[in-house]
Amino acid sequence: MSLASSSAPHEGAQPSRRRRGARRAVTRTEELRLQIADDIVRGRLAPGTALEEVDIAKRYGVSRTPVREAIRDLAASGLVEARPHRSALVAQPSLDRLRGMFDVMAELEALCAGLSAVSMTPTERAHLQAIHAELADLTRRGDQGGYTVLNERFHTTLYAGAHNDYLSELTLATRARLQPFRRAQFRNLGRLALSYLEHDRVVSAILRGDKAEAAAAMRAHINTVEVAYERYAESV
Repeated sequence: MSLASSSAPHEGAQPSRRRRGARRAVTRTEELRLQIADDIVRGRLAPGTALEEVDIAKRYGVSRTPVREAIRDLAASGLVEARPHRSALVAQPSLDRLRGMFDVMAELEALCAGLSAVSMTPTERAHLQAIHAELADLTRRGDQGGYTVLNERFHTTLYAGAHNDYLSELTLATRARLQPFRRAQFRNLGRLALSYLEHDRVVSAILRGDKAEAAAAMRAHINTVEVAYERYAESV
């Protein structure tokens, strides 16, 4: 199967951060990785499709350098099968591997949420509340795109709020690998409202300074994200 038979890509970008509390511009490689990943998760690029660098560069309007880097990153997620001296192939991570990745993600995020409950400064707590309030507005308006972008900020705010740089690095790296699967959850009907309610439990526990409850609420949230992705995957 060639890339030429696939439909046009859609826009997608992930906000990230360079230092605690700051946002940085998304690189072309990151944007390309998200676009290719979304096309794979949506089924636009079927398993077994050869990812020729020249074809991908033309399809997404980029040079071959970001293509090479994006394919390398996608291979780490299990979405792409890298082959020495040959074009990479679209793959599909096994359900067992995905579940294992989500299990690790749930524990890392739970640890971040728990530490945030006892480590966040008043300014950081106010920032978290502001993001949460904005997510409520996006939920009411059914703005899936806006919610997806701000959801990234919500979670990275908690990573920073843990005040543990090493934990933040591990969590961000794991999140990057799972990102295409986490984003897919919002295509399920009613998922925005449920996600917001799950966030609300996390935020409430953090504002109370309840470390155990914040961790438990976040762990439950990530476990629900995993289930939501599996439901989406069964529908496509």
